[in-house]
Amino acid sequence: MSGNPTQASATPGEAAHPAEGMRLKFFPVSFFALTMGLSGLTLAWRKGAELLGTTGLVSHLLGLLTLAVFAVLLGFYVMKLLRYPEAVKNEFNHPVMSAFAPTISISLLLLALCMLPLTPRFATLLWAAGAALHLVLTLHIVRSWVHNDHFELGHINPAWFIPAVGNVVAPLAGVPLGHTELSWFFFGIGISFWVILLVIVFYRILFHDPLPPMLLPTLFILIAPPAVGFLAYVELNGGNIDAFARVLYHLALFFTLLMLIELPRFLRLPFFLSWWAYSFPLAAMTTATFVMAEKVGGAFFQWLALIMLVGLSVLIAWLAFNTARAIRAGKICQPPKH
Repeated sequence: MSGNPTQASATPGEAAHPAEGMRLKFFPVSFFALTMGLSGLTLAWRKGAELLGTTGLVSHLLGLLTLAVFAVLLGFYVMKLLRYPEAVKNEFNHPVMSAFAPTISISLLLLALCMLPLTPRFATLLWAAGAALHLVLTLHIVRSWVHNDHFELGHINPAWFIPAVGNVVAPLAGVPLGHTELSWFFFGIGISFWVILLVIVFYRILFHDPLPPMLLPTLFILIAPPAVGFLAYVELNGGNIDAFARVLYHLALFFTLLMLIELPRFLRLPFFLSWWAYSFPLAAMTTATFVMAEKVGGAFFQWLALIMLVGLSVLIAWLAFNTARAIRAGKICQPPKH
């Protein structure tokens, strides 16, 4: 459209490489869901190695790969911020896309846990940066909810769990690093907002128009709060499995089964970057099942955890393949169609 001001103000670099410039401009913050999924896979393999008594080499390599992927994605997003600050501002204020902004801070928190066995000092820096950034983003986004004048019921989807409920990720590395009281702070925020938003999200799903196809994969995010909440609570509870921990785990298991019976519907969807919403919730559930196998025992949890680890590994390989193919075909980092 000739009246588009972003086209009229193209930089010299864009004029030379218009396609590359536009793809950078529309580089989505939701890309950081990749590092969340890869971090989850890393932690699932680590827990599996602990339970089976095998080497942690696979998880170490996956952790380094995840760190490298995060560095590349962060580099692109910083370039976008420097060249297109208005586009970043619009994304952070968008009623749907703003929910994905904290995938950056959550990735830092997860990377801290991935790096903890390799380099505790670096893990401490990652955790501090991730915790501070996530608190800032949570305050910004919750404030925008309180003072909103543009949100509608149709904007709500399970991705809204990411900003406020994502605080439950902080204790995973926070407790091992010695930040127990601060971890309780983040856990309290996350678990409280989970209860609030779960009601709102289900109200939207039941009494409003169906989720658009691009956002349907975000239904898998329903698994993440109780699964990650279980892992965080067990850390905060000194490694003990009590009644509340069991409630969290089995609710996560229920949501996993619910998504499993919906699998045929998901498989009919065309590929979107939002497919990465499948990865981290299932990774968290896999790790939670390994913890149940370790703490509670029983063949059921052991076999379930192993089956889920294999399935998770295949899923993330499949997502990586489809993402690479979509990038080569130029189907990612495109202007929104609405």
